Parts: sequence; C-alpha cells; structure tokens
Amino acid sequence: MKKKLKAFYGLPEKVIFCKKTLISNQRPNSSVEFLNSIGSKKKTMFIDKNGISDPWRQSRKKLRIDYQEREKKLLKLLSKHRGKYGKYDCVVPGSGGKDSCYAAHVLKYKYGMSPLTVTWPPILYTKYGKENYLNWLKSGNFKNITPERNEKLMKFLTKKSIENLFHPFQTFILGQKNFPIKTALKYKIPLVFYGENEAEHGNSLSDNLNSLRNDSYHTYNNLAKIYLAGINYNDLVNKYKFKKKDIDIFLPPKVSDFKSSNVEVHYLGYYLKWTPQETYYYSVENCNFKPRPFRTQGTYSKYNSLDDKIDDLQYYTIFIKFGIGRTTYDVSQEIRNNHLNIEEGKKLIKKYDGEFPSRYFKDVLNYIGLKEKDFYKLADKFRSPHLWKKTSTGWKLRHTANKDGFDD
Repeated sequence: MKKKLKAFYGLPEKVIFCKKTLISNQRPNSSVEFLNSIGSKKKTMFIDKNGISDPWRQSRKKLRIDYQEREKKLLKLLSKHRGKYGKYDCVVPGSGGKDSCYAAHVLKYKYGMSPLTVTWPPILYTKYGKENYLNWLKSGNFKNITPERNEKLMKFLTKKSIENLFHPFQTFILGQKNFPIKTALKYKIPLVFYGENEAEHGNSLSDNLNSLRNDSYHTYNNLAKIYLAGINYNDLVNKYKFKKKDIDIFLPPKVSDFKSSNVEVHYLGYYLKWTPQETYYYSVENCNFKPRPFRTQGTYSKYNSLDDKIDDLQYYTIFIKFGIGRTTYDVSQEIRNNHLNIEEGKKLIKKYDGEFPSRYFKDVLNYIGLKEKDFYKLADKFRSPHLWKKTSTGWKLRHTANKDGFDD
C-alpha cells in the first residue's frame, strides 16, 4: 500500500493542474492570506472535477463583458466624486510599476480626476524601480505620500517572516494593503482605486470596505492574538521593544476612524479592460516607464514587479512551499488573455519555473542579516512532503504541469 504523504499548510493532498491555464490547485487563493505556520488551514485554488480552474472561468466571463457599459458606470462614479473634496478626489496606491502608472495617468488625463498617489515603499529598491517611481511622479505631476516607516522594524519583520513563515513579504503586504486606506481616511478622500480586479485570478474581493471594517474590529479588539511575521504583537512591544505606533502602521485602521467614513474601494480593472501588456505599453508611452535590460529571474518577462530586490526571492519561496513559481503565474495569466497557448506555456514553465534568484540574493541576506546556509536549511524545512522528493541528485517536484515530476 502506497504511503500517504503529509501535506503542509492545509494544501490538497492530490496535486491537480488546470487543463486550460496550467495553474495548480496548490496555489493559495490570495496573496494576503499566505500561510502563517505549518499545518494552518487556508483556502487554495479551486479546480473542478473537469480540471478547470476559477481563473479560467473568470477569464471567459471577461470576454463577454460590455466595457462600454462598464465605462458608463465608471463615469457616473467619477462624476459623483470629482472635485468635491479639496485638492484630491481619489487615492491611487502604487510604486511606479506599469499598473499604477496606468491607473493614475488615465484617471487624471482621460477622466479629469485629481489623484493622490500613495506608496508603501519597497523593502530594497532596485535601481530600475527607483527610476520608474520618480519618472511616474514627474510624468504625471503627481503628489505622493509615503509612510514614515521604522526601517529597523521592517528589516526585523522581513527576517522573521522568512525564518518563521518562509514568506518574505508577509508583513510588507499588510502595510501595502492598509496604508492607502489609512491615507484616504486621514485626508477624507472617499474614493480609492486599485488596479487589476483580483477576481480574475480566482480571488475574492478581499479589499472591499466591509472586509476592512471587519479586519479593523477584530484586530483592535484582539491585539494579544495578532501575529506579525509569526511573532505575537505583545512580544514585539515587550520582548523586542518596538513602539506600538511603529507596529500599528502594518495594521488596518481603527474602527473609530471608520465610523464617519464613506470610503469606497474600487478596482479600475472592473470598469476598464485590463491587460498587462497594454498597461505596459501605455506606461512606457505616457510615464517614461522602463523595463529592466535583463530578464527577471524565475520568469521570462522584463517589466513585472521589478521595483524590489526581494521580489524575486518572494516568488522562489512560493515555489518551495507550493510547487509553482513565477513562470506558472505569468503563463496562467497570459493564457487567460489569449497571448500564449498551452504548449508554449509548458515550455516556458519547464525552462524558467523555480529558477534560483541569484541576482539579488546576497543583497537581501546581507540586508536582513541571514546566512546563506541558514536560508537553505529553511527552504528544506518548508518543503511539503506531498510536493517534494529528495533524491541523490537533489530535490525534485513530485508533480509538474509538464507531467515529468518524480511521481508523474
């Protein structure tokens, strides 16, 4: 009888790849809901009995959307808010990547809005990311707000996120999610625009206002149960001596801040047809956006998520924990957008998925003070037995999209 292999993180024991997009049912359903500890239960990508995933179904629905009607809804929404709150009438979160360039520029120069851009800065800026950030603000003459973040705490939490969760971006994502909403509340700007609609990826719309209100209520009534980077909130204050005001910047707004608020959170990608390649071309033409002169490690493109040196490592940890890397994510999206076919996608996954992020690896470890040997030990610790097999030539995936895994 075949031995049953343990699946970490509450992942499905049986690995299934979508027949249409090559994404796996091991993919966590939301980037914010990454796993806090081995054995925790979190929802993953749903693939039905016919081998079809949620993102594929969403992408087919997208083909039937009447975007002229959607734009009419957008125009009505914008008319409701345009010019009614002083200098700014909407908040656009971003760091100068192609999507935030597109969103802020279109809202201002096509639809006549006055956006305030809000940036939760990268942990370690790349040269190209910093240049694109500055080009973005200059090209659109955008006012920008960034937080006064305690960088010592950010560095500490990044290291602990790797050691405890093998998730370099865990606390970073929390700040990125919550700071724009706090800014909108502070300046009484009740309209916030994110870019691409997360529903297309099979995620729930977790950034809607009701969710944020619930997060706020539960967070500030249960601080003793809150963990950042796997560390209890009270321990961060009492044991590690960080100030509450520096920790709270990562948390949702307080309930009291919401009481008189009429903040609305929207995805511009709901109203406008959102295609990554098109937002890239637009940002190059209008915001002086520049891709890197070299391919991003772990995938085949040069223009996605290039502002943070830790970004490549983040996708590598996803590959270790869930058996799918950055190429699988990119291929899945491009197949959904009809820019790749299945066979092309399989070849790209075979060539690039799980590639080690050597370019910035030492920079990251030096920044957080982690030794290489310790990182590799952590990588092995976080490999789920149902996904990985240790062989005489190294670790091998048991199952792949190309059906050439150890157990395929």
